[in-house]
Amino acid sequence: MSHREYPAAGREKTFFGHPRGLAVLFGTEMWERFSFYGLQGILLTFLTASVLQNGLGLSDTVAVPIASLYSGAVYLTSLPGGWLADRILGARRAVLIGGVIIMCGHISMAIPVSGPALVFLGLFLVVLGSGLLKPNISVMVGRLYDGDTDARRDSGFSVFYMGINLGGFLGILVTPYLAGDDRWHLGFGAAAVGMALGLLWYVRGWSRLTGTGIGPSRPLADEERGKVVRIIVISLVVAAVAIAIWAATGTLTLSTVPTVVTILSIAAAVWYFIYIFGEAKDVTPAEKAGLRAYVGLFIASVVFWMLYLQMGSILTAFAANSVDLDSWGFHLPAGGVQNFNSIFILIFSPIFGAIWLKAGTGFGTAYKFALGVGLTGLSWVFLGWLQGRADSGILVALGWMVVVYLLLTWGELCVSPVGLSVTTQLAPANLKGQLMGVWFLGPAVGTPLGGQAYAFLVPKVGEQAFFYILAGLAILTAVVLAVFSPGLHRLMGRGGHGPDAVMETPAEPRPQ
Repeated sequence: MSHREYPAAGREKTFFGHPRGLAVLFGTEMWERFSFYGLQGILLTFLTASVLQNGLGLSDTVAVPIASLYSGAVYLTSLPGGWLADRILGARRAVLIGGVIIMCGHISMAIPVSGPALVFLGLFLVVLGSGLLKPNISVMVGRLYDGDTDARRDSGFSVFYMGINLGGFLGILVTPYLAGDDRWHLGFGAAAVGMALGLLWYVRGWSRLTGTGIGPSRPLADEERGKVVRIIVISLVVAAVAIAIWAATGTLTLSTVPTVVTILSIAAAVWYFIYIFGEAKDVTPAEKAGLRAYVGLFIASVVFWMLYLQMGSILTAFAANSVDLDSWGFHLPAGGVQNFNSIFILIFSPIFGAIWLKAGTGFGTAYKFALGVGLTGLSWVFLGWLQGRADSGILVALGWMVVVYLLLTWGELCVSPVGLSVTTQLAPANLKGQLMGVWFLGPAVGTPLGGQAYAFLVPKVGEQAFFYILAGLAILTAVVLAVFSPGLHRLMGRGGHGPDAVMETPAEPRPQ
C-alpha cells in the first residue's frame, strides 16, 4: 500500500477507510438533506391542498412549476455561494452560515399563521442558505482527498452520497406523516429541527476537519473590494427596480415567476462558461482542455436533472392522482413514495462505489453519464406506460412505482456522485467552489425546465405523451454522449487530472 494511495489510513483513525473529516461532512449533509427532502415531501401537496385543509389550493399546472422551482432553485444560488467561499468566507464558514440561514427559512415556514407570505419567505431563505452550504460542503469532501487516487475519491463521494440519501429517507419518512392532510406547519417545523441537528453536528466536529476549507482559496485583493461592493449594490438596485416594474405591470404571478427564474438559470450557466473560457486569466490551457469535456457532461446532466428531480413535483402529482396509495394495506402519503429512491440509494450506493473501484479507468466518466441518462429515460418510458393504464381508469398499483424508482436510482448513481467527483477534479485550482456552483447549475436549469415543460405540454398533449417526449430526449442524449465519450475522455486526459487521464509523467503540484 503506497503513501499516495492511502495517505491517512496508516496514521490516524478513519471513517470506513476514509478521512475522519468525512464523518463530519457526512452527518452535516445528512441532516441538511433531512430538512430539504422533508420539505420536498410535503410542498406539492401543501400547494395543492384546499384552503379548508390549510393549503394554498393551487392547480397542478401552477403548483408543479413552483415545486420544481424549489427543487432546482436551491442549486441556482450555488454559483454566488461558491464565489463567496472562494473569495471571502472560505468553504468552512460558508457551510456554517448557509446552515443557519436554511434553519431560519424552515422556522419561518413553521410559524402557524394563515396566508402564503411566511411560507414563500421561508422558501427564499432555504434557497439562499443552500447556495452557501451545498456547493461548499462538496468542495470540502473533495479537498479531503487532495493528492489521493481518483478511484478512492469516487468511493468517498459514494459514501458521502449515502449520507445524503439517509437524510432524505428520514425526512420523507417523518414529515409527510407529521403534516398529515392539514398540519403542514408541523412538517415544516420538523425540517427546522433537522437543520438544527446538522449545525450542532458540524460545530462539534469542527476540529476533525483539520485545515480543510479554512479561509478563501483566492481572497479579494484590497483594490478589488470596492469594485465588488459597487457591483453588488448596483445589481441589487437593478433587481429591485426590475421587480417593482414587473409587479406594476400585473404580470408578477405564481405562474410567471418559475418561467423567469428558469430563464435566469439558463443565462447564468451560459454566462459562466463564457466567463471561465474567455475572461478567467488564471485558467491554464491544460485546465481548459478538461473544462471543454466538462461542457458535454454538464449538458447531459441538465437533461438528467430535468427528469430525475421531478420526484417532488411531477412524480408526486402522478402518485397523488394515479397511484393506489393504499394497495399495500396501509396509506402511504403521495410525497412518501419518493422514499423508494432513498431506500434504493442506501442499498446500492456502496455497491456502485465498489463497482467504480473495480472498474477503475476501464469505464470512464462519460460512459457512466450516458448509462445514467439512458436509465432515467427508460424510467420515464415506464411512467408513460403506467399513465396510459391510469388514463383507462385503472389505478396504478404501488408496486409499479418501485420499478420506476429503481431505474431512477440506478441512473442517479451513474451521474450524481460521479459528477460531484469529476467536478472537484476538473476545476481549476483557484475556482473549485465556483465550478462546484456550475455543477449545481445543472439541476438549477434542468429541474425548472421540467416543470415548465409540464405546464406547457400537458394541457396540449396529455400526461402520457409528455412522459414519452421527455423520455425520448433523455435516451437520445445518452446515445449521443456514448458516441462522443472517447473524445471527451481524451480531453480530460489532456487536462491532466480527469478520472480517465493517463499521464506518462507525474503532474506538477498545483498552486494552492
